[in-house]
Amino acid sequence: MGAGHAHRLYRHGHSPVHRLPPHCKLAAVCCFVLVVVSTPREAVWAFALYAVLLAAVAAVARIPAGYLLKRLVVEVPFVAFALLMPFFVPGERTEFLGLHLSVAGLWGAWNVLAKGTLGVAASVILASTTELRALLLGLQRLRLPPLLVQIASFMIRYGDVVTDEMRRMSVARRSRGFEARGVRQWGVLAKSAGALFIRSYERGERVHLAMVSRGYAGTMPVIDEVTASRTQWAYAAALPLPALVVCALGWAL
Repeated sequence: MGAGHAHRLYRHGHSPVHRLPPHCKLAAVCCFVLVVVSTPREAVWAFALYAVLLAAVAAVARIPAGYLLKRLVVEVPFVAFALLMPFFVPGERTEFLGLHLSVAGLWGAWNVLAKGTLGVAASVILASTTELRALLLGLQRLRLPPLLVQIASFMIRYGDVVTDEMRRMSVARRSRGFEARGVRQWGVLAKSAGALFIRSYERGERVHLAMVSRGYAGTMPVIDEVTASRTQWAYAAALPLPALVVCALGWAL
């Protein structure tokens, strides 16, 4: 299994969350996200409790609040979409600060923001406490189709290689006096993208031939066998089980 290098999202540490087996953390985060998505949007208090649960996990993992908030910036496109919903969704209108907003749009915006933010925060905590290679081993342990695990492994490993190739091409263009100032330069950029695709495809062919010559037959060898005890599963369940209780109360109340 490749991709042993640490990703920039990973925060090295020795907390109890870091020490949990990766498949336990993956299962816990997936179950937590499913519970959050299943919660009725009208139960505003439930989402506040979910945030408290995530804050408690981040505190146990020793992840600073600033570190977590910076990585929530990836959610900005969804925030922009949610902010437009009260203006364009049809239905009953209400006035707020001189603006006529859709009631259904306001609930929809809240639904997207609350559930999206909690899901992204849980994913960031998972990525901050688990190395990429361990995540792949965890996916394999959870019986994800081996082909999907291999695709994810190669994407992680060779994503940096393709990025470096793109950077070298950019340096080569600038050294020849090229600057992308307007539409006229789009043709050069399009040709560069085509060249990058061809180089990446050829590199993939060479890597595949090298793997076949070394005995690759469709499956990758598992170097480390990840196991988990009942105690570790119980620790991992400390996030989704309370969330499930909150969700049930949200529907009942």
